[in-house]
Amino acid sequence: MIYTRFERARILGARALQISLGAPPLLDVPEAVVDPLALASLEFQSRNVPLTVSRSYHAGD
Repeated sequence: MIYTRFERARILGARALQISLGAPPLLDVPEAVVDPLALASLEFQSRNVPLTVSRSYHAGD
């Protein structure tokens, strides 16, 4: 699925918050990565994020 920049920002922000609050990372964490946002970005790039986006489409009257 291709995400808009707004959806991507929402996913990264939500996952970074989860990681900062103690959620286990879903990847093997490199020693150099300590920032939750950087780790969330790595998970997003590897398509290993447990979050989805629900889009609603309007009828287009």
